[in-house]
Amino acid sequence: MLAEIKGLNEECGVFGIWGHQDSALVTYYGLHALQHRGQEGAGIVVTDGNDLNSHKGLGLVTEVFRTEELEHIKGKAAIGHVRYATSGGGEEKNVQPFLFRSYSDYDVALAHNGNLVNAKQLKEELEIEGSIFQSSSDTEVLAHLLRRSKAESFIEKVKMSLNKLEGAYAYLIMRDNMLVAASDPNGLRPLSLGKLGEAYVIASETCALDVVGADWIRDIDPGELVILSDEGVRFERFSETCNRAMCAMEYVYFSRPDSVIDGINVHAARKQIGKKLAVEFPVAADVIIGVPDSSISAAIGYAEQSNIPYEIGLIKNRYVARTFIQPTQELREQGVKMKLSPVRSIVEGKRVVMVDDSIVRGTTSKRIVNLLRGAGATEVHVRIGAPPITHPCFYGIDTSTREELIAATHSKEAIKELIGADSLEFVTENGLIDSIGRTCIYGENSLCTACFNGKYPTEVYEEINEGNNRLTAKC
Repeated sequence: MLAEIKGLNEECGVFGIWGHQDSALVTYYGLHALQHRGQEGAGIVVTDGNDLNSHKGLGLVTEVFRTEELEHIKGKAAIGHVRYATSGGGEEKNVQPFLFRSYSDYDVALAHNGNLVNAKQLKEELEIEGSIFQSSSDTEVLAHLLRRSKAESFIEKVKMSLNKLEGAYAYLIMRDNMLVAASDPNGLRPLSLGKLGEAYVIASETCALDVVGADWIRDIDPGELVILSDEGVRFERFSETCNRAMCAMEYVYFSRPDSVIDGINVHAARKQIGKKLAVEFPVAADVIIGVPDSSISAAIGYAEQSNIPYEIGLIKNRYVARTFIQPTQELREQGVKMKLSPVRSIVEGKRVVMVDDSIVRGTTSKRIVNLLRGAGATEVHVRIGAPPITHPCFYGIDTSTREELIAATHSKEAIKELIGADSLEFVTENGLIDSIGRTCIYGENSLCTACFNGKYPTEVYEEINEGNNRLTAKC
């Protein structure tokens, strides 16, 4: 899978709607807008007020759902999910939403974006108590906690169960008579509430609200439940110990540029990052280019600040299969060329500044630098819109060991030599924070910058923190 252009992958996107006669179709469009958050699997569960029914499978949203599939899942409410699988996790049993059938009372469906850092401990405890897990996903833990809860009402069961979870999560939980959304006490993953006519909509990003024509109401707060039903919407808290720590990489890379997170437009934040890069690390050059797609905004910002022309110097082929697996190095390199092509007339004979959002393993940056040199660039200066990623993320991004991260084991000069650049600079951590316009102290409206500095907003368990084990229970 070496032809994947980016080195980071976010795990999931969720979408839910209550009170719409075409809930499955609206969810389909919502998931399509969130496709960038996961391309390995997709699913939708609907309820007509009595029964829950689902359809899901491996592949893109348009591959999993055809007209006939959408016709077979009708209801007034739905939740949906798109998933990116980590290595070894791309199995159909892990595709969400999960639907859990009950013999004696109600069925429950779950969809989850994030990662639970205490999933291993909870699974061991639950198995001792008799639970049998049907997937390798940490999402399933919540279903077992709900079933074993002694609380009287369903909402109290949800609250009690969520308080046993640690890590990052944006959950959608649906029964026949309600849809519940929950954001973890640190708000590490985005989750927004909107309204479409008389229906209420919840989505990982505001771009999905825009696509289905819903009006944004507000973001869901850390430690908060949003409960949708035929009676309307209500808000309750399940945790009072809340410290906002939104993932900085949502602004840098993961979210769509037209999304708004906590009142900050992602495109505008990326432009500011590019401008900050130009101030912090100027360079004499003839042209600025961005690596498509997430780095375009930062490249435009760098160009505006430096008064060096921005040009489209790399073209992304959007019609290449998303995995393009080939057995030999030569064919793998050909896969990269199929996905990205330099524009020779733009870069030939030019000193080029290549703006990218991050360097994870370094292999992709090296290939792109080589592509530009092969197209005749006389110099290639690399500017990165994130600080060096030196620590693994345990909250739903596929970097789980330090060994995977080139900046954890190599100096900036060594990385520059490895990727073949004439110069290499990363935006500073303070520069990133200033550009986004939020604080990094773990308090109100703060950022999680743990992948840059190792300061995790939640407890990180010893066996994970040592970096010896890859998490295997991603959402």
